[in-house]
Amino acid sequence: MISAKYRTVVFAFFMALFMSGFMSLVISIFNVGLIDNIVSIWLAAWAFAFCVAFPTVILVAPVVHKLTTKIVRS
Repeated sequence: MISAKYRTVVFAFFMALFMSGFMSLVISIFNVGLIDNIVSIWLAAWAFAFCVAFPTVILVAPVVHKLTTKIVRS
């Protein structure tokens, strides 16, 4: 198991993995349709999207957390 001190990084990894995977699939299908090689197109898009999404989640998550804390009542 991974130490609790890496919770933020593990959270960011899985959030980026699932969101980039789902969004790249949806956008790939939207752009080219359900063609024969959609899986290879999607996987290439997912690899690129994850490389952008992971550092983005690392940088944006603290800001989103602070905004959420301000907006939601205790």
